[in-house]
Amino acid sequence: MNAASYVHGLDRNEANHMPLTPLHFLDRCAEQFPERIAIVHGALRQTWEETRNRCRRLASALERRGITRGDTVSILAPNTPAVIEAHFGVPLSGAVLNTINCRLDADGVRFILRHSECKALLVDREFAELAAGALESLHDKPLVIDIADLEAPPGPSIGELEYEAFLAEGDPCFEGVWPLDEWDAIALNYTSGTTSDPKGVVASHRGTYLMSMLQLVDWCVPNAPVYLWTLPMFHANGWCFTWAITAACGTHVCLRKVSAESIYAAIRDFGVDHFCAAPIVLSMMANSPAAECEPLPRTVRIRTAGSPPPATVLKIIGEFGFTVDHVYGITESMGTAVSCFFREEWQSLPIEEQARLKARQGNRAAGLEGLRVADPDTLEPVPFDGHTQGELLLKGNVLMKGYLKNEAATRDAFKGGWFHSGDVAVVHPDGYIQITDRSKDVIISGGENISSVEVEDVLHRHAAVLFAAVVAQPDPRWGEVPCAFVELKQGVMAPTEQELIAFCREQLAHYKCPARVVYCVLPKTGTGKIQKFKLREQAGSREAIADLSRV
Repeated sequence: MNAASYVHGLDRNEANHMPLTPLHFLDRCAEQFPERIAIVHGALRQTWEETRNRCRRLASALERRGITRGDTVSILAPNTPAVIEAHFGVPLSGAVLNTINCRLDADGVRFILRHSECKALLVDREFAELAAGALESLHDKPLVIDIADLEAPPGPSIGELEYEAFLAEGDPCFEGVWPLDEWDAIALNYTSGTTSDPKGVVASHRGTYLMSMLQLVDWCVPNAPVYLWTLPMFHANGWCFTWAITAACGTHVCLRKVSAESIYAAIRDFGVDHFCAAPIVLSMMANSPAAECEPLPRTVRIRTAGSPPPATVLKIIGEFGFTVDHVYGITESMGTAVSCFFREEWQSLPIEEQARLKARQGNRAAGLEGLRVADPDTLEPVPFDGHTQGELLLKGNVLMKGYLKNEAATRDAFKGGWFHSGDVAVVHPDGYIQITDRSKDVIISGGENISSVEVEDVLHRHAAVLFAAVVAQPDPRWGEVPCAFVELKQGVMAPTEQELIAFCREQLAHYKCPARVVYCVLPKTGTGKIQKFKLREQAGSREAIADLSRV
């Protein structure tokens, strides 16, 4: 038998081939578990049957208002039911969903609305004034819909009509405008801009479907999880958990405002057993009196990603009874494609050593085809010695289509057949990857490279330090030296600058230690990441000067 035998008469057809899309998850939930609770939000309890009807109404209403295939529909809202509904309703209209970071200023929101050519904007009333400021100088204004969320603070009305009235225009039996090709765009997410404009990352139906499946397999998510939305849904579509938890027929527990108290209350009151959180949220939990009140009523699993989590924080959270998985992902990978898989042999190690190992990024998840730390120009992999640095490179089907209206940036990101993350990393002898810094955060002092992450990890070991961020500041002798920005815990005595520097000198080579310590409240993004570009500007680093020169 020759190869042709496996081709002839074995064509694709409507029965055996359909475009991959996470939108099918919604119908499965509504058909198999119509009365199961899909969404919890304050006093609201909404079933999967009700949720599907509302998503279909949203899609139908958008189509009736002239939204067509490939149009952009934006939403500016915190973690509420409307955002979950938009993840299905907007793509079911044929449109591309654009979730906007609520912490942007009016200029940032305006840029996104203009660049994406937004045709409709759904706005939570808490952010009505922000949206109004962004819309002020737009020539082609989108249709604006007010979301009067029951848990929202009072806010003005700026839209043509309210969300519930808009849904009433739609048909709950609407069949939807399904993708013609799985490579079609489903979502548009903008990266965090510094002094330059952000880039629009375009995600496909195929990529988000595969990332949703990856999240379930990689995390071993059981049927019907109760998932708490501490991770912003506007951040890479909540790492695709908006779709993944639906695929698992789980319950979405919404949380408008993230605090340690609200997280512990949701675990107690709603049966939460899974959530994702930035390391900064884990730090809040680790330092909250609520953690001391009562033991966990069940196993609660956490995925954390973003900046590398301090080992001390992982140790404390583990001692509270949480199971923490450290993962790595970026907007361009549509979620977390790298995981620090826990090995059984680690179980016998001291908890401090376990925390150190778990603070690494790990290895590729099942849905990522390629992962490499290499020279960014030659693509030559670095040795597995835990010391030689290279750029973290990714390859696979969960990566973005590219950057919207930016072919040059797309080509540069994918040069050599790999996605260039911009993260600097090493590979340990066991094959686990560890990020040592972002390329722009490496401090070059007297010709020596200093990892800001390494210095931050030491600072976090001090009993008075809540958050720490280290950037470069100019130095006439060494070119640049580390400058530490530190946010202190409440109710503790602040160490002097010299005391904190001396603490670092006990654990680091002296050239790696901060030359200056600035006490302040650290600026943070909507996803909990520390905005280092603002700190670089304050310290006058070379990267800040380079950024300004590009404006």
